[in-house]
Amino acid sequence: MEGSNETCVYKNQDAPVEARVKDLLSRMTLPEKIGQMTQIERVVTTHPVITDYFIGSVLNGGGSWPFEDAKTSDWADMIDGYQNAALASRLGIPIIYGIDAVHGNNNVYGATIFPHNIGLGATRDADLIRRIGAATALEVRACGAHWAFAPCVAALRDPRWGRSYESYSEDTDIICELSTLVSGLQGEPPKEHPNGYPFLAGRNNVVACAKHFVGDGGTDKGINEGNTIVSYEDWNGSKLHSDYFLLTELLKQKLGFKGFVISDWEALERLSEPFGSNYRNCVKISVNAGVDMVMVPFKYEQFIKDLTDLVESGEVTLSRIDDAVERILRVKFVAGLFEHPLTDRSLLGTVGCKEHRELARESVRKSLVLLKNGKTSEKPFLPLDRNAKRILVTGTHADDLGYQCGGWTKAWFGLSGRITIGTTLLDAIKAAVGDKTEVIYEKTPSEETLAAGQGFSYAIVAVGETPYAETLGDNSELTIPLNGNDIVTAVAEKIPTLIVLFSGRPMVLEPPVLEKTEALVAAWLPGTEGQGMSDVIFGDYDFEGKLPVSWFKRVDQLSLTADANLYDPLFPLGFGLNYNSGENSKPVFTSP
Repeated sequence: MEGSNETCVYKNQDAPVEARVKDLLSRMTLPEKIGQMTQIERVVTTHPVITDYFIGSVLNGGGSWPFEDAKTSDWADMIDGYQNAALASRLGIPIIYGIDAVHGNNNVYGATIFPHNIGLGATRDADLIRRIGAATALEVRACGAHWAFAPCVAALRDPRWGRSYESYSEDTDIICELSTLVSGLQGEPPKEHPNGYPFLAGRNNVVACAKHFVGDGGTDKGINEGNTIVSYEDWNGSKLHSDYFLLTELLKQKLGFKGFVISDWEALERLSEPFGSNYRNCVKISVNAGVDMVMVPFKYEQFIKDLTDLVESGEVTLSRIDDAVERILRVKFVAGLFEHPLTDRSLLGTVGCKEHRELARESVRKSLVLLKNGKTSEKPFLPLDRNAKRILVTGTHADDLGYQCGGWTKAWFGLSGRITIGTTLLDAIKAAVGDKTEVIYEKTPSEETLAAGQGFSYAIVAVGETPYAETLGDNSELTIPLNGNDIVTAVAEKIPTLIVLFSGRPMVLEPPVLEKTEALVAAWLPGTEGQGMSDVIFGDYDFEGKLPVSWFKRVDQLSLTADANLYDPLFPLGFGLNYNSGENSKPVFTSP
């Protein structure tokens, strides 16, 4: 390793960050600089690869674990191993490890899983979201990672989009108000902190990553990675990863952003047709546009070879490389990685701890939106009687923790079943009801059970979407899957029924579903703490959630947002009943 601490300004933790960046950059060779711009996936990461190629960053894709159900300490062992390999390189520049912690540290078994952003948008509680960020930061740091790819600050303009649940709202003002996740993850900068300059409060915080720049929630017809049609001609049909105006002139120069810009997963391959062709040119146009670090994630040798060749031929200037590396090093110094590169194992006890699970439970309570309560306002159906003699709990989602958590949980696209540690809606109901209450659970209600409908005080039917992520979730129909509508109407015809709808977006609500059921709750994708639902439906807490998006009547109305000229939703943006709601707040149910 080069130089002693006395002669190396970059190793002096008391030196100003910019002086440390300048000193380290002056010592770096071109391969070391290009290595810093390279982010690779853990499945292609070995200790020699990190050391020999001077790799600057490692990530894991969704569902890419050290091994299934690996504990947080196993993750820390893996990441610390990578870090020790980086520290063994000539200059000892630490890696920064990135992870998709988008609703808690959701890749890791046993972590606290918070509601997805669309549910948090319903809370309208900026301080709650800040506290979620702080809790997530502790659990991310405990596994050895330094950087969360969150928050998603997209404005959801069309629920057909497969990333709808990653958005807080359709309304940009609400999104701006709720972007406090950043200050939870990173810590709150002092008032005098320069705008646009990276900040991290300390070892219990992680680097945040606002995504996706820019316009990803507004694509035409909600197609993932599609085309956002806006009033600036430069955007229409332009690939963002090659857009110099947006990345450099707007973000870096006009807005004064001093952090670094990272490309998305295999995004460079998407810059040409067919996918992956003319890769060298894709590297050239994206780096020249202002991308600083490339999420390669697998073909790192090709990326490094092509970028090296582009610099040597003058097609990418050395000053552009230096600017990118300066930005990356600045973040690493600000994050304290040179002083504290390895995992703080004292944080292991924070993972899935009681305090964090209570916070998630509070989040669930506040995210629930009551859309209907009783067939008339004079006879509210909720809260339910916890001491009822006999109740039916049914539906595909009543006892499925994976469905309850949604996508980006353990796997990229999500899973079904007892995928991690948590409490299902059924678990929560059983814990909440009285000792003498008989709870009958059937995933699909049998004919015998329905025939004996009069023997039940009420039914709780949980239906909704199966998990998905990104393009896999693009959906032009938005009907409740797994015969959800049929299950609801079959039960509601025999037994007074509460629907709990688990979804990452508004769904088509058929007229019979609305007319025959007594009550309807939008639970979104609430995560691991199902008690938050029982807390509210049995009346220990009131409903507080307000719709973060407009709820359409028919798919052919889309895209439908509150700023539309013809605004005729089933439920408007901001709608949400509570136990004190009177006649004026009741929606009028008409057949779409």
